[in-house]
Amino acid sequence: MSTHEKMARMFKVLSVETRLRMIGLLQGRSLCVNALARMLGVTPAAVSQHLRVLRDAGLVAADRQGNFMHYRINPDTLNLWDREMRGLLQPAAPRSELLARLHPIREQEK
Repeated sequence: MSTHEKMARMFKVLSVETRLRMIGLLQGRSLCVNALARMLGVTPAAVSQHLRVLRDAGLVAADRQGNFMHYRINPDTLNLWDREMRGLLQPAAPRSELLARLHPIREQEK
């Protein structure tokens, strides 16, 4: 998968408001489906669907606690996505600097 495909997938996962709210809640502590549903004001089935997307992307991990699964943020994925987004949003180098990288011979001729 190319870098651009990975970035598109990341943004697709993050493009749903409920998922962003879930990520915010899970950054504070691990929670079960029912607790997330109550806090978000949605059904447990909706929470489960969103968690599936977040788990498939590696952003959320599950831990069994008794009879319940509790979900938490995967800090490694969160940090990776943070670095990738920051890299994408960096200002472009000035045109002369880009040209110097692409054509170093021209810079040496000056």
